Amino acid sequence: MASTRTRNQSVRLTQKLVETLPPPEVGQAFFRDTNLRGLGLRITAAGVRAFILERRIQGKTRRITIGRVGEINLIQARIKAQAFVGKVALGINPIVEKERERVSAITLAQVFEEFKRARTQLKPHTIYDYERTLKVALGDWQHRPILTISKDMVASRHRDLGAASGHAYANQAMRVLRALINFAIGHFEDGFGERVISSNPVDRITQNRAWFRDKRRTTVIKLHDLPAWFSAVCNLRASEEPMAQTVADYLVFLLLTGLRRNEAARLTWDRVDLREASIYIADTKNTDPHLLPVGPHLLDLLKRRFEDATCAFVFPGEGPSGYLIEPKRPIARVIAESEVSFILHDLRRTFITVAEAIDTSPYTIKRLVNHRVHMDVTQGYIISDLERLRAPMQRIEEYILRAAGAISSARIIPLPEFPAAAQRSLIGG
Repeated sequence: MASTRTRNQSVRLTQKLVETLPPPEVGQAFFRDTNLRGLGLRITAAGVRAFILERRIQGKTRRITIGRVGEINLIQARIKAQAFVGKVALGINPIVEKERERVSAITLAQVFEEFKRARTQLKPHTIYDYERTLKVALGDWQHRPILTISKDMVASRHRDLGAASGHAYANQAMRVLRALINFAIGHFEDGFGERVISSNPVDRITQNRAWFRDKRRTTVIKLHDLPAWFSAVCNLRASEEPMAQTVADYLVFLLLTGLRRNEAARLTWDRVDLREASIYIADTKNTDPHLLPVGPHLLDLLKRRFEDATCAFVFPGEGPSGYLIEPKRPIARVIAESEVSFILHDLRRTFITVAEAIDTSPYTIKRLVNHRVHMDVTQGYIISDLERLRAPMQRIEEYILRAAGAISSARIIPLPEFPAAAQRSLIGG
């Protein structure tokens, strides 16, 4: 059996030899031309023949394929090889040049496809948000090569989006664009591992301090509004509207757990332990699994729903996802009846505000709502388990229900204005 070692030969290449030299039985064979240093012929065991050029560039021997036999002949291969050698002699790196030419044609849409392939742990709703941004805010840029997106174009589009669709939307669109181009900067390299894309045009917004100031929403359901809100939710549960009971239970569940809307909507019965009175959220915003105790009222709610369960989701919906998607019409009914305007995330903020008002420790609050504590050495020595969280969870539930008039009244401590510093610390995603 012939080896590739015996097939590494120096010969005077002719067109006839190029076409008739036998392939190796395994691997590949190289025949290097004695007339033009570096030019060679590579033949694989499958019989594929290609002209190659080997040259030392920036201290490393590089091998490039000039073209396949049949697509070009020996004369054309010599011409291309000499042109390559001439560029190297002038200090030009043809490999980098070729890679830059390839990358210069890559469009924003192609970068997004590479981004999705590389970021395998992206959540479906994140991909959806990116797709919507590319389609709506950057639709005319999707098929532009990313290297043609200039700093001036970015600054202009940011201003236009801010005027037409709002400051928060404009900022978000530019953050998506910045993330994709940053990915492209690290992803596309030349043959020496050097970056082909040198800068991100979205940096112009930062350099000019032109980001719009995001006004973070800090609304909650105020203490004096809880009775009207809770009464409207109970009336919704008793109504004949489709999904009314499910939506009503879902709203109460969000208020008494502080969960994010999708975390609650996607909760399945296999993640609910009725004997232990706990729920387990595996798919969270920060990717940290979240084990949470539930109070007596919520436990009764879950038991009632379990008795009537017809599918895997605790809060099933009518759409293809199987779980409850944001129920706009029932929410609008609660708002109209109670005259309390709210969005679903306000229920999470209300839970956190109540927890803070009844002197729940900041560490416990962060644990209850699954917020991470960054750069805090003390946190590393605190172990929060399910039972340690049960008592504060029950106190928060009882306080909210008493304030709402759902259980026997007691002295209610008025909720103070939530300090700005505490908002930043506790009311996050």
